[in-house]
Amino acid sequence: MNIKSCEKREKSEAEIVVEINTEEFDSAIGKAYIKIRNQIAVPGFRKGKAPRKIIEKMYGATVFHSDALDALIPSVMKTISEESGLRIIGFPQVTDVNIQDGNNGADITVAVAVYPEITLGEYKGLSAVKPAVEAPESEIDSEIAGMRLRNARIEKADRPAINGDVAVIDYEGFVDGEPFEGGKGADYELELGSGSFIPGFEEKIQGMTAGEQRDLELVFPDNYAEHLAGKPVVFKVKLNELKEKILPELDDEFAKDVSEFDTLDEYRADIREKLMKSRQTDADAIFENALMDKVVEAMEAEIPDAMIETQMDNSVESFARRLSTYGMDPAAYFQAMKVSPETFRENMRESSEKQVRVMLALEKIAEVEGIEISAEDIENEYKELAERYSMEVDKLKESVREEDVMQDLKVRRAAKVVVDSASAESAPESETNDAPEPEDEKADDGTGDEGAVPQESGEESGTNGEQAEQEAEKTETLKKPAARKPKKPAEPKAEGEEVQ
Repeated sequence: MNIKSCEKREKSEAEIVVEINTEEFDSAIGKAYIKIRNQIAVPGFRKGKAPRKIIEKMYGATVFHSDALDALIPSVMKTISEESGLRIIGFPQVTDVNIQDGNNGADITVAVAVYPEITLGEYKGLSAVKPAVEAPESEIDSEIAGMRLRNARIEKADRPAINGDVAVIDYEGFVDGEPFEGGKGADYELELGSGSFIPGFEEKIQGMTAGEQRDLELVFPDNYAEHLAGKPVVFKVKLNELKEKILPELDDEFAKDVSEFDTLDEYRADIREKLMKSRQTDADAIFENALMDKVVEAMEAEIPDAMIETQMDNSVESFARRLSTYGMDPAAYFQAMKVSPETFRENMRESSEKQVRVMLALEKIAEVEGIEISAEDIENEYKELAERYSMEVDKLKESVREEDVMQDLKVRRAAKVVVDSASAESAPESETNDAPEPEDEKADDGTGDEGAVPQESGEESGTNGEQAEQEAEKTETLKKPAARKPKKPAEPKAEGEEVQ
């Protein structure tokens, strides 16, 4: 078995013809005969006992060809992998088979996608906008206010309800005078002002006192569930009990209760430091991504479709694993987001292509720069990851392949080459106060409070899967093309994702 010809085509694809000699083809036919002879009935012979020549004479010389070719394919692919000198992507596709007369061998034509040839443009000495990093006092105040709310005492209130109170209510909704499914609740604790129910519901409870009953005349939002959207509704509500939040005093004692610090000033300083660190991380990521956009724009490469399709699959699988980590069923998530898995995957195409281009650029930079990763580097990375995720190193090694760790280290160092040689531009005046928001690490299932009429799960998400895509793009795995660390592996195979 040998490669007869190898012709490169556009978009980094190649057509390879593998020649199967007579002996190899005859051996494959023999294996096919043994495999299916029990399935062939020949008069005068028990099943499985008819000689091969008799079966070929009765059913034709090609009777075993299909199974013979199936048996040959693994060897054909191995030959292509070992002898073509090409870096093949995905699984090759057989496009043609030419069997010589008299079973004297065969030519098998295979189409393969290969790693594209990369021509880099400028990747050193670039410049990009880097947001200014600051932690306004107002944000520190907001952080502390949130902590005070989380540590507030809940006490019974004998007064009319106001925004921020917790109202314990019974309610039932009626459309056209008839109750509807999911529109009833008892002793439901509703924080007024939380936006948990449809617009107007919480506002109309304000002013009620314990024991009071009230009919709330409202209209369902147009983007609510189809059978209720835009319809008038009457909620019969009884306020069983009213609770108010008593905030703790803002003093040193509060700081001691909610932190490791002895004074409020020390606590504020710690919040400021953490905000600055988070903002710095976000600003660095924005700067790096802007630089990589310029690197990719200047790069020349014909990306095979198979490479993008593979990245799309990897991204979807990684997102599904992440949902499972949080106890969410992917199918239920897509249903809640009102997007089909197929649409969700297709919405990943543009970002997946960018991920592939960034990865290829960084791989090429690592090659040009002669970046090498030592065994010690890999071992140290394993130790760092194991410590971060509270795992034993040996267990981590079972989940994350050494070649993936090496690849991640290479592209991170390549990214560092780009970043370290770049210069930062100041953001325009109008953008200096728009500090980047830290990403929420938790994937939101969008299901809301079960049974509470109120806000539908997909209300603000749209129907095209954009929010789902944004959630998916937050996922990180070992092969992503950036200087970020991989997240804890959820299963033995690490997939590639984009740097955000």
